[in-house]
Amino acid sequence: MKTQVINIDGKKTIDIEISDSIFSLEPNKNLIQSIVDWQLSNFKQRTAKTKQRNEIKGSTAKIYAQKGTGGARHSSRKAPIFVGGGVAHGPKGAAYKIKKINKKVRKIALLHILSQKYKVNSLFIVEDFKKEITKTKFFNQFLEKNKLTNSLIIPDKDSKSKIIKSARNIRNIKIIEQEGTNPYDLLKYKNVVFTTSSIKSLQDRLTK
Repeated sequence: MKTQVINIDGKKTIDIEISDSIFSLEPNKNLIQSIVDWQLSNFKQRTAKTKQRNEIKGSTAKIYAQKGTGGARHSSRKAPIFVGGGVAHGPKGAAYKIKKINKKVRKIALLHILSQKYKVNSLFIVEDFKKEITKTKFFNQFLEKNKLTNSLIIPDKDSKSKIIKSARNIRNIKIIEQEGTNPYDLLKYKNVVFTTSSIKSLQDRLTK
């Protein structure tokens, strides 16, 4: 299929061929949801940890006789009941993560999200940026004119170096490289903007 390409002035230029196998799929919402949940679970470090009684330094001697004191039975001062002892049922520092999802399933979910973006007219392709854009105001005008104020921009490496200075201070805009295209960022932003070179590279990578 073909889709139009716009330039920095907002004018539509030549059409570009995009792959049917990437942008014409019927999205599977359950699959997309499972991939996003998996990705979010991997964002969380969950590094909180408390010491268990076997990790507390100190004597393991019984603090007093088992019988005859009139008090409750205790072993050592490391028991959770005592100040300075171990913590019962505290976090152990283990990262709780959803089980691994294989690469093929992650790739299919990415294709489904790209298809959905194209289906709802939220996927745009711009010409490669040939000149450096140093003014944030100028780049912001380009975004507002094309209604791209809430966008994930995925440029080729050469274009990224030309727009990074002007785009990094604009709200609700994120720039990532083509290799870092991921489900969470695609869904977080309303629009997705590729350059002609980046979308060609993406198609070559995903259709292998």
